[in-house]
Amino acid sequence: MYVGRIVAAGKAGRPFVAYRVSSRSFPSRIARISDIGVTIEPLDPDDLRKNPYIAYHCIRVSEKAAVVSNGTHTDSIFDELNNGVAPEVALQKVLTEMGYEKDELSTPRIAGVVAGATGFLGVARADGVEVTGFGLEDNSCRLICTYEMDRVETRGYPFLATSALDAAKYMVEGGLFRGFDKPICSAAWMGEFAVYNPHT
Repeated sequence: MYVGRIVAAGKAGRPFVAYRVSSRSFPSRIARISDIGVTIEPLDPDDLRKNPYIAYHCIRVSEKAAVVSNGTHTDSIFDELNNGVAPEVALQKVLTEMGYEKDELSTPRIAGVVAGATGFLGVARADGVEVTGFGLEDNSCRLICTYEMDRVETRGYPFLATSALDAAKYMVEGGLFRGFDKPICSAAWMGEFAVYNPHT
């Protein structure tokens, strides 16, 4: 099944956020640890002229929370949290203001936040915005995708990792994620940042 980009938030011993790029244009992007988090970048910089949505920070972390998303709204949510806005309110505000991506697929904006023992997920689709909060359960995550699984669910999925690198790899090779088509790269934060670029 092709689900596009994936945001996950959960706990595996420690709280984590994780992200995966799946793409039909294979392989077109990499995940890279930067000075402020994790960045998704095109392998060919000229691709930015065709699609401005393919370069962005996918994970940023402050003392208050970890933020993960499939676009530039990572930065906007991060800024709202640093200004003292509650995670659920920050997600609702930013996703409502920015809306879905105005590309040929009307790609949803998806995002997650982990703050303390609570996780949050949100999505902005062409038909509206959904945001939810949930208690973190060990060895479990909740997820939201840009295609197919693009509705907020109340169920969790098994997630097994002992480090950020384990978590990034699990997004490609582990459990439920192994059955999702066309993985390109992934990233995670679990007390530290890690990226996984299986095709480079």
